Parts: sequence; C-alpha cells; structure tokens
Amino acid sequence: MTNISIKNLLLRFRWRILFTFVLVTLEALTGILFPLLIGIAIDDLLEDRFDGVIYLSIAGAAALIVGSARRLYDTRIYSGIYCKITPEMIENETNKNVSVSRISARTGLLTEFVEFLENSMPQMITALISLVGILAIIATLNINVFFACLSLLGLVFLIYAITGKFNYKLNANYNDQLEQQVDVLTARDSVAIKSFYQELMRWNIKLSDLETMNYFVVWVGVIAVFIYTPITVIDAGVLSYGLVFSIIMYVFDYVGSIVSFPLFIQQAIRLKEISARLAKP
Repeated sequence: MTNISIKNLLLRFRWRILFTFVLVTLEALTGILFPLLIGIAIDDLLEDRFDGVIYLSIAGAAALIVGSARRLYDTRIYSGIYCKITPEMIENETNKNVSVSRISARTGLLTEFVEFLENSMPQMITALISLVGILAIIATLNINVFFACLSLLGLVFLIYAITGKFNYKLNANYNDQLEQQVDVLTARDSVAIKSFYQELMRWNIKLSDLETMNYFVVWVGVIAVFIYTPITVIDAGVLSYGLVFSIIMYVFDYVGSIVSFPLFIQQAIRLKEISARLAKP
C-alpha cells in the first residue's frame, strides 16, 4: 500500500475523481456569471426588456442541474474510496505492530482525507476558479478595485507563510495526544481520563487561538476592501446601476472565496501531518 496522502489518492483514483472535478468546474464557471447577469437583468428591466432575466434563468437552471448531478455522484464515489483504503490502512498498520488504540485513532484520522476530497476539494476548486474569474472580470470593470482585491489575496498567503510551521507543530501535538485516547479509556482511571481531555483541549485551544489571530488580520483586510470598493466605483463615475451592483456583488463573492482559503490551508496542513504520521514505520 502506498503512503496515504491527498496527492496519492488523487493519482490512484484519478479517473473516478476527474469526472466530479469536471462537474465542479462547470458549476463554478456558471456561478461566476451570476453577478454580471443580474446586473444586465437590472439594466434591461429598467428599460422594459426581459433578455437579461432569460439569460439569468438559463444560467440558474444549468447550475442547478450540474450541481445536483455532482452531489449524487460524489457521495457514491467517495464512499467507495473510503471502503477501499480503510481496510488497507488497518492491514498496513497491523503489519507494523501498531497498537490497536493507535490504529483506532488513525482510522478516524483517515476519514479526514475522504471528507476533504468529497467536501473541501470541490469548494477549494470553486474558490480558485472564482478567484481567477472574478479578478479577471473586476479588472475589466474597475482596475483600482482589482488591485485592492489582489492585495487582499497577498495578505492571506503572507499570513499563512508566516504561521504555517507553527500550525503544523500544533496539529502534530494534538494528534499525538489523540492517539492515546483508547489506552487512557481502557485503563478506567478517572484522574488520567480527566487529565487526558484537559491536555487534548489545551492543544485544541492553541490551534483555535492561532486561527482566530489569522482570522482577525484577514478580516481587517476584508473590511478595508469593502469600504474602498463603493468609494472608488462611485468616484470613477460609473452611471449604470446594473454595473455598480455587479461590481459590488463580485467583490462580495471574491471575499467569500478569500475567507474560505484559511480553512483549506488549515486542512491541508493537518492532512500533511496525518500523512506523515501514517507513513512512519
């Protein structure tokens, strides 16, 4: 059995996963058009035309069909992957003479890989496509807002470049503690059990505190972009109500993608630590 990591799972089950990624991409591309189509619909309705509403309805129906198909497919594919890799991991850990308590803990950790592929990976692909697509559209609508959004993206990556190693260490300490859970519960020592969970929550609090600090800095940047956008759009002399609405909606969608990235980065760091843990002899 090869080491369990997101990269190896993507390579091993690439053809099954590829189709769901295609559906995610189509769904994301359709979603990017919504703010622009809403703006067009507003301008058309102000002139007693319904072309924009028709385009918006077609895009909505397409997104609904593709999104529903993708979710039906995802559940079946990733359930099958989990049923395939879990027995392999248990057999591999047993051959390494790993204790039952650690195997039990690592089985729980393994589910995080499948959940990441099924839930977080589509969201991450959607966020990436949205970032690129929205930035391209905003650049054509207002270059100053484009540079403001680009700066916000740089801020997010700077924060996690600075805190990434510390984040990894905290996850390692948390998982070290978690792997002792079955042994502690088996001993039936109330004092040891209390001490175990206090220590586990201590590491959990440290992880939460780090994430809160990162969240605070990111949202300072987000609020700055929110304040800057309407000011610069109005100062530019944009007269179309639909265009103003589209720009503001694109910024909101962009920020929604940006604020999801800290979660993806945190999950990637955690899965990297779990992968290294499962690879140990």
